[in-house]
Amino acid sequence: MMQDKHYLMIPGPTPVPPAVAAAMSRPMIGHRTDDFAAMHKRIVERLRVVFQTGNDIFILTNSGTGGMEAAVANTVSPGDRVLALVTGNFGERFARIAREYGAEVDEVHFGWGNCVDLKAVEEKLSSARYKVVLATQNETSTGVVNDIAGIGALVGKTSALLLVDGISGVGGIEIKMDEWNVDVLVTASQKALMLPPGLAMVAVSPKAWEVVAGNKSPRFYLSLPAAKKACEKWNTAYTPAVSLFAGLDAALEMMMAEGMDNVYARHMLMARATRAAVRALGLEQLAPEEAASPVVTAVKSPAGVDGDDIRKVLRKEYGVTFAGGQGILKGKIFRIAHMGFADKMDVIIAISALEMALARIGQPVDLGSGVRAAQKVFLGGNE
Repeated sequence: MMQDKHYLMIPGPTPVPPAVAAAMSRPMIGHRTDDFAAMHKRIVERLRVVFQTGNDIFILTNSGTGGMEAAVANTVSPGDRVLALVTGNFGERFARIAREYGAEVDEVHFGWGNCVDLKAVEEKLSSARYKVVLATQNETSTGVVNDIAGIGALVGKTSALLLVDGISGVGGIEIKMDEWNVDVLVTASQKALMLPPGLAMVAVSPKAWEVVAGNKSPRFYLSLPAAKKACEKWNTAYTPAVSLFAGLDAALEMMMAEGMDNVYARHMLMARATRAAVRALGLEQLAPEEAASPVVTAVKSPAGVDGDDIRKVLRKEYGVTFAGGQGILKGKIFRIAHMGFADKMDVIIAISALEMALARIGQPVDLGSGVRAAQKVFLGGNE
């Protein structure tokens, strides 16, 4: 394999476009300058288009988990009742964060590979009064996308706040923050937004601000009121990752030029092609079709095969990196990301490498069948 020739097909960090890498390598500017303020304002205006919101948006210098913790720290006080809707590893993480802040967490598990059942949410909301509801837009660990519009319609009728982890979805899967009654929406830089890790974006609704103002949990670096005060002058409360801001500015410019509808359609097309290829190879996806994610496809390993063995061959022999299973799915699945700076040929490379890796480990495979199925989708034929 040629040195340094790699194909990164994991759901974060995702490949960084050359224009974004170039923007990040420009000479450093001061974060208290007019230039930075102008860039900050432009970024927030573009993020409002992506989030479909008129709400405040803050760009925090930390990972997505820091964004999730900021959402919880500013809305959850010890003793508060929290409803956590769990469909995988990251739903569990959201619940754990709330528990760390002293919440009484009511966890509803829908099973790894399933989406949130709205009937169960409706029953829970009518049986108890919750301060906060935690939901995951795109459960990266299982390749499942949840119905945030449906959850928001139910939570919006109550006094509870809806906090959504949109870390691996926003920018690749449409979300309408205002229309869907999302009160705090969190995303991060290293997924569909095509940047290295290091930034989290948190949007806050007027309904959420009322709760934030009276919240008792300690917060300093993660304080949203501190972020809001600084943002009035397009500043940040503490030193931001200036280079990542420059990269985000460039990434959003690319997304605006493509048009968000086209961005979402591109992700959906790649997902359809990947899933058609998986079926053609006689493999099974983890998520049911109606809940399958547009940005990552989780595939069950063939019977008797450890998914990590397939991944090792892919990486060593072909320079292609897929993600493995997490938690209870370790070794049982592998995950192919089609997220962010990805297009048709990335899917073709991923599938052709998968076919060769299966052949290498002695699995019966009809070489070219997966690629053919993907090509048909891209050429506009039937799956």
